[in-house]
Amino acid sequence: MHDFIQAVINPEVPFIRMALFAGIIGSIPFGFIGSFVVVKKMSSIAGAISHSVLGGIGLALYLNAVVGVSFIQPMGGALIFALLASGILSLVMIYGSERMDTVIGAVWAVGMSLGLLFMARTPGYVDPMSYLFGNILLIGKSQLITISAFSVIILTFGILFYNQFQAISFDAEFAETRGINTTIFQVVIMLLISITVVLMVSLVGTVMVIAFLTLPPAMASMFSKRLSVMIGLSVIFSILLSSVGLCLSYIFDLPTGSVTIILAGAVYILLRLINSAVRKVFARQ
Repeated sequence: MHDFIQAVINPEVPFIRMALFAGIIGSIPFGFIGSFVVVKKMSSIAGAISHSVLGGIGLALYLNAVVGVSFIQPMGGALIFALLASGILSLVMIYGSERMDTVIGAVWAVGMSLGLLFMARTPGYVDPMSYLFGNILLIGKSQLITISAFSVIILTFGILFYNQFQAISFDAEFAETRGINTTIFQVVIMLLISITVVLMVSLVGTVMVIAFLTLPPAMASMFSKRLSVMIGLSVIFSILLSSVGLCLSYIFDLPTGSVTIILAGAVYILLRLINSAVRKVFARQ
């Protein structure tokens, strides 16, 4: 722990400090949007969006290396594919007659496959591991600014339309009778999920996004069913998990994304066991 603290405050090792700040700042929109994902049971949709962004990353790398198009960077490509995936899923959800799970599976698989194909055709070796499992230690000042800007956007929309999001999350039909355009706000939530997913790619990678987007809110739901409290606790859990995960990965020289997700899973299981034990004790009284 002492070595980690020294590394954070050491001006000659900025990447540790950048990673810590990125984890803390990113945890705020993660906890916020993740709570709506859990409440609305949209984990599979978030998973499809997160895996589809690999297609955008691969396309950006291919365009940079082969075509010479440099203005589309990997995270820009990821955002384009995330928005495209959320748009497809939104249209199917609103107007489509296809089974939603079929479309989710298709978006999920096609996005990843396109990404791997583009990477395979990109001259030179492109290692997909950092995109699949994340590498928070590669975050620089410009990426930290991007994460902060997107976090502000997500929180601004979340605060402005919190009541509408809450209404459609718990009872969309009742919300519609109260004059809320549920279709529009459903699309807005999907777009915010897309942006949040792109932020998470650099922290935990495309494969592990679902876990970090859902586990902190799931932990929070054990303590309160009230959405506002659940969001607050989810943000706190996200900050703690990302910070402790970074610390452990630094101490034991292990991949940060993997350590963070394993830690989140372990804490969730522990809290679930404690919660079940407490419920049994009160049930006997």
